[in-house]
This record gives sequence, structure tokens and C-alpha cells, in this order.
Amino acid sequence: MPHTTSETIAERIENLYGQPMAALEAHAETNPAGTMLAALTSSHSDLQFAERNITFQLQRLRELASPEREIGKFEAGHLLDCARRIAESVATRDAHAKTVSAVLASLHRTPAPPAPSTAVDLTASVPPRPVEPAATHTR
Repeated sequence: MPHTTSETIAERIENLYGQPMAALEAHAETNPAGTMLAALTSSHSDLQFAERNITFQLQRLRELASPEREIGKFEAGHLLDCARRIAESVATRDAHAKTVSAVLASLHRTPAPPAPSTAVDLTASVPPRPVEPAATHTR
């Protein structure tokens, strides 16, 4: 089962920062917490975990509800537990996707500042000439 939500979010983060997710995650881990990049990569990781859990629990639910299996009290409890876990993971995935999407929608890449010129601007480094007082004659 493809994890399209996390893949879409990853693409948007990569486009925003102009680097692959692996590099961004490594950078976020080596820099102090509290940065926007760290928050985005952490939320993306939580989103991926929720999607993997949905896939796992759905597979388990299909195994438990297989037509070849008899469903007794024990199996019924497992079926309900899988369904509950799927619902929790879907809610988690949707909450993370909504929040990260809203944050990403508010962020934009800024153009890189122009490269400094190699030519020296002499007028910028010369201070203005001080105003001289008017000449007075004394006799």
C-alpha cells in the first residue's frame, strides 16, 4: 500500500529546502531542536509511522477476518483491537498531514541574496567630508 500522504509531504519539504529528505533529516538531527526544519522532519516521521501502522493493522485485520478462520471470543477481541488501532492511526495521520500542510502552505522559498561583487566600490568606503566652519577674520 503506497503511503501517498507522507510522500506528498516529503516532496513539499524537499521543494521548500531544495534538498532530499535524508539530507534534511540528518541536518535537523545535528542542529538544535526548535527549528522549523526539525519540526517538519519530526512531523513527517510521525506521519510515516502512522501510515506504516495503518498498513500493518489492516493486513492483520484481513488475516483475522479471513474466510478460512473461525471467529470466536478471542479472535473478536483482536478484530476490535485492530480496528481501533487503524482508527487511531488514521486520525493521527490526518492530524499530522493537516498541520504540516498548513505550515508548508505558509512557508515559501526566498530567492538567494545576490553574490557580493568582486569590484570594489570606492565611494561606499570613503566617509563624507566634514563640513568646514566659515572663515572669520580677527584683527
